[in-house]
Amino acid sequence: QVQLVESGGGVVQVGGSLRLSCACSGRTCSEYGVGWFRQAPGKEREFVSGTSYSGGSTYYADSVKDRFTISRDNAKDTVYLQMDSLKPEDTAVYYCAAVSDPLDYYDSDSYDYWGQGTQVTVSS
Repeated sequence: QVQLVESGGGVVQVGGSLRLSCACSGRTCSEYGVGWFRQAPGKEREFVSGTSYSGGSTYYADSVKDRFTISRDNAKDTVYLQMDSLKPEDTAVYYCAAVSDPLDYYDSDSYDYWGQGTQVTVSS
């Protein structure tokens, strides 16, 4: 099975940028579709973005479209989430997740493996 470790979270001002990384170990990232989800205090976990095995297909929540970009470097076994024009409502713990046979990238129940999460705080 694959292990996932997120990094790159932190505190950033409104309008700033962060790049999150999701590193795969145990198994290569290229065997999995990967998604990013987030959970804010008192709210349910929500889909942010997803990428197919090769990165040829990508998916975004409407709330982050045109601001966030997902990419993957399978040679480095890492998936990235570039977050630009950050807003206070982007504040959450961000999780990456992997699935070997993706049916619905938008549904958290589709995913088999999860990382521990990284905190993103956007301050105004």
